[in-house]
Amino acid sequence: MKRLLLVGATMLLSGCASATSDPAPSAASDPEPLAAGASLRDKDGKDVGAVTLIQTPDGTRIAVTGYRLPPGKHGLHIHAVGECTPPDFASAGGHFNPAGKQHGSLNPAGSHAGDLPNLVVADSGEAGMDITTKAFTLEPGPNSLLGGKGTSVVIHAAADDEKTDPTGNSGARIACGVIAK
Repeated sequence: MKRLLLVGATMLLSGCASATSDPAPSAASDPEPLAAGASLRDKDGKDVGAVTLIQTPDGTRIAVTGYRLPPGKHGLHIHAVGECTPPDFASAGGHFNPAGKQHGSLNPAGSHAGDLPNLVVADSGEAGMDITTKAFTLEPGPNSLLGGKGTSVVIHAAADDEKTDPTGNSGARIACGVIAK
């Protein structure tokens, strides 16, 4: 009888142990959000900032941090080629524009998907921006920043007037970073 009780207790404890050692079913955990980024460099190859992009349910969040930049307003755009060859960064191509629109949020025929608000740089040379847009995505598709030839982020020398096609009169390209996962 003792042996039967011992076997029964062992089986009961084994059952409890296995029941408690297996993790309980949990709510489906959210997958990591799709993210990408770029290191911004000037024509001399010096690090002047960083860009982080995160796909959210509300659109693509883009956070820009700049430093050692000339004070004032600067055009900020996503460009259609993932290449940043100094000194002029012409290798980045034109603005990211998969829909073939004109430039600028104030242009009735605009805007390019890659048109972003001006980056305002303080007297200290530092800048920051954090916006969310539905104009592009990190997910596969025609508006994806991660397909084809890739894309880049470019800071221009002057402010973007937000209406003049094709560049908003934003001047030379002073910093560039390739967007990558």
